[in-house]
Amino acid sequence: MFFASDNWAGAHPRIAERLSASAAGFSRAYGHGELDSAVYERFGQIFEREVAVFFVATGTAANSLSLAVYGKPGGISFGHREAHIIEDECGAPEFLSPGSRLYPVDGRLGRMDVKSLERAVGRFASENVHSGRPTAISLTQSTEVGTVYGLDDISAISAVAKRHGLPLHMDGARFANALVSLDVSPAEMTWKRGIDIVSFGGTKNGCWCAEAIVMFDLDRAREIAFLRKRSAQLFSKARFISAQFDAYFANDLWLETARHANAMSARLAAVIESSPVARLGWKPEANEVFAIIDKEAANKAQASGAVFYDWNVPASLAGQVADNEALYRFVTSFATTADEIDRFGELLRG
Repeated sequence: MFFASDNWAGAHPRIAERLSASAAGFSRAYGHGELDSAVYERFGQIFEREVAVFFVATGTAANSLSLAVYGKPGGISFGHREAHIIEDECGAPEFLSPGSRLYPVDGRLGRMDVKSLERAVGRFASENVHSGRPTAISLTQSTEVGTVYGLDDISAISAVAKRHGLPLHMDGARFANALVSLDVSPAEMTWKRGIDIVSFGGTKNGCWCAEAIVMFDLDRAREIAFLRKRSAQLFSKARFISAQFDAYFANDLWLETARHANAMSARLAAVIESSPVARLGWKPEANEVFAIIDKEAANKAQASGAVFYDWNVPASLAGQVADNEALYRFVTSFATTADEIDRFGELLRG
């Protein structure tokens, strides 16, 4: 019963098989092989336009380099207060964009409030040399709390970005989970709504280690190539990243795995809702479930083999968690089974 993170799940068998099949023989290095070129073209087909694709090792690298390519002295990037770039990347975005900083924006359930974003950007719009200047906006899709920005939400944030002449970045560590939740095309969720650059994640959804920066702003592509090399993110044997994405996209495996993870999340939410000792913090929209559980019941479940983490209570739940309760996060993946969830339900009833 592993619900700690989708990072805990292994590689999907079809991706592992494709990796193994790519191990023999020779191929041009540094992303210039035939398989690399085919995967770049496949990204273009998926997004329905020409794109520039850069493989990196981690989501942190993808986010940090995506913001760095737009960096300026005194630059400020805006993201939700609980976004990964602000809470969980140990200053990497600032480190890779020397002299830049991140500015937190409020909003319920992981989504930036558009009016709060407008006020935050407007505070620095004059580009006063003492206070700094706006350089980018970043939104997380799906969010850090398992919710999803709707298409109209993305358009509204994009309108703020365009009004201030700022690029709009999407942290898509769980891109596929958000995509199948909305049931739209990758193009509709990104550049058609004003997104300029995407951190495209595969690792959480069945890949071994496959992350990519997808650029719609082709004028900046040459810059990010140098930034990637300087930050030690250029793979010599890039074919092993391409092999993963090749299998990931084949026969829409990436959508299949995301749908399964989301379905398991919905099943888990139903189990929690039916429990006398637990309730949902809010309705899940992708593959993360947040539940308020009696601490004693949670401890017993963990002692019996269920793996999940406690979580900081967001402002939107202030006063709703009793002293004998805590907020916990559960993450489902392509490897989660219905049996695991049902056994966890039995523990809560136990």
